[in-house]
Amino acid sequence: MARRADQADGETTAAKLCAAAMAEFNAHGFAGTDTNRIARRAGFAPQTFYRWYKDKTEIFIAAYRAWEEAEKAAVERLMAEDAPVEALVDVAIAHHRQHLGFRRSLRQLSLENPQVRAARAQTRLRQVEWIRNWYGRGEVADIATQLFELERLADAVAEGEFADMGLDDAEGLAELVRIVSGLRTGETA
Repeated sequence: MARRADQADGETTAAKLCAAAMAEFNAHGFAGTDTNRIARRAGFAPQTFYRWYKDKTEIFIAAYRAWEEAEKAAVERLMAEDAPVEALVDVAIAHHRQHLGFRRSLRQLSLENPQVRAARAQTRLRQVEWIRNWYGRGEVADIATQLFELERLADAVAEGEFADMGLDDAEGLAELVRIVSGLRTGETA
């Protein structure tokens, strides 16, 4: 019985550290924070961090996995409600906007860190399989291509890149709707 309580406490500690890491990475970027700040933000002494995570990269990957699961849960909820495609796009954009700093670090680390690059590839493969299972069809390469388009456009809209060019988000949003519709119907670009 005591072991179960310890395990539950450990899962809570790990989850608190992971949530604190996400907040730190989102606010300060990967390079702008350290494990001590993450532990303190979670309400723990700095040495507690190393009982649960090997280093900052490991917790970044854990935070990325939590980000992935949160996005998937939001999309699944809308799909179960048979929400319109526009609602799926809106939830994806909102999720990206809530994590701008984290997403920037993710893009940068994917170029610089083989562990993060591999974790990102695994996330994308899980997303492809999830889409294939949900809709019961689709070629891996076609779905992956659409996911790359979705991800980049969602980041561009979330970060205001269209506005930076003096453009309205409408074209980007319309393209996102077209891509998501294609994923739903199995049609490729």
